[in-house]
Amino acid sequence: MTSLSTHVLDTAHGRPAAGVKVRLWHDGSLLFSGATNDDGRCPELIADKPLTPGTYTLEFSIADYFRGLGIALADPPFLDLVAIEFGIAEAGGHYHVPLLVSPYGYSTYRGS
Repeated sequence: MTSLSTHVLDTAHGRPAAGVKVRLWHDGSLLFSGATNDDGRCPELIADKPLTPGTYTLEFSIADYFRGLGIALADPPFLDLVAIEFGIAEAGGHYHVPLLVSPYGYSTYRGS
């Protein structure tokens, strides 16, 4: 079975980003909607959802997160919704998609 995880880190404050709204999409269907926990992780992300090869999109509501911390953002914000489109090439294995984010930039990679 293919597994998926994510971890959101707030690089502006040097800590996990708790409470970030996360959505997972595949072929126009919403597979998951939830939020990161206190450690910036989303353990419920794929519970009982088999992932097949294809293209997926993880969406992170970044502006809402930083506004929730009391940070004044421009209107519209530089980063509002960060969408990471990634591919699962073959069934089996683990895909980890971390997001390192600040109000004005982000980075991602395939982790382990």
